[in-house]
Amino acid sequence: MKPENKLSEVAKIFFKLGCFAFGGPAVHIAMMEEEVVTKRKWMTREHYLDLIGATNLIPGPNSTEMTMHCGHERAGFKGLFVAGASFIFPAIIITGILAWLYVTYGKVPEVKPFIYGITPAVLAIIASAIYKLGKKALKNWELGVLGFLVLGLSLFGIHEIIALLGAGLVGAIYFNTKEQYKNPSDSKSALTLLTIPLVSGTVSKLTTLGVFWTFLKVGSVLYGSGYVLFAYLDVELVDAGYLTRHQLLDAIGVGQFTPGPVLSTATFIGYQLQGLGGALAATAGIFLPSFIFVLIMNPFVPKMRKSKFLGFFLDSVNIAAVAVMLGVLFTMSMETITNWRAIVIALISFGIIFGFKRVSVMWTVFGGALLGYVMNFINF
Repeated sequence: MKPENKLSEVAKIFFKLGCFAFGGPAVHIAMMEEEVVTKRKWMTREHYLDLIGATNLIPGPNSTEMTMHCGHERAGFKGLFVAGASFIFPAIIITGILAWLYVTYGKVPEVKPFIYGITPAVLAIIASAIYKLGKKALKNWELGVLGFLVLGLSLFGIHEIIALLGAGLVGAIYFNTKEQYKNPSDSKSALTLLTIPLVSGTVSKLTTLGVFWTFLKVGSVLYGSGYVLFAYLDVELVDAGYLTRHQLLDAIGVGQFTPGPVLSTATFIGYQLQGLGGALAATAGIFLPSFIFVLIMNPFVPKMRKSKFLGFFLDSVNIAAVAVMLGVLFTMSMETITNWRAIVIALISFGIIFGFKRVSVMWTVFGGALLGYVMNFINF
């Protein structure tokens, strides 16, 4: 396939994902796995796991960074930027429109009945990805024990970056020691560390440039789920008096019911602060670090796999990442499966995902939204 055709393919796939990817990073990564590994076989499932593991170790929105990795695998340097931009674009446009409605009329359209049905449906998508990725990640019983421990830590509220790094280091040391015990002559292992500079500073006056700088700073140090963004913004904007907490909560609500990365909430907040210019500045600031970090990290992933010590590290981080996804699935299930409507939608979705493997996950999301809307009018 010609390079320009590959770029077009990348753009179409990730734009489509950006339009239907509801539910947060775990769901986005699951949907990507279905599209780029299962359907199109752009890479092996093992390499996809390595990319997930590496992505979890750098700042920024995990699922958005995974789109960039996938785009690079298919269409090189240009594919990285096309994939990321295509995935982000629908969320930015939708969020921008909602921001305009909010600022102009003081409210946003009522879409909760649709979102009500999407959440149970995406549980099946996450479960499918955990099953497929888990089969590849679980290479031996020791990794199974490590994954079980990470799952426990995740459910007890330990920050995912601590759990992932801890699992990676423990696993790498254990397996490397075990390997050296078997082969005493093979005692050398290479460890390359990537140091990422952190952005620091304060905004003295929140001009459009100030909005850009605030979100660039947050995007450069934001680890874990995109929902951690709101804790940062509470300090940067609410405590500083630029935004009320009520406005921030409204922005959180918009981020939860729009597709694509939750960090597109930055577009909504930027519009509140400085209109269209603020929306563009906030969007550029929050996502720019991710493009830079992935551009730096991507070439190192294959090299990490070739190193014996770092290969063990990746294996351990990979099983930990699957365990974290399983923890997310458990938590989401407890919060979502609260009545008969959610149970029905979840069971139908599981039946479609696991029983009809050729049906696109997009249709599962759309069907869940439709069922949620219809069931909203059934009261018994």
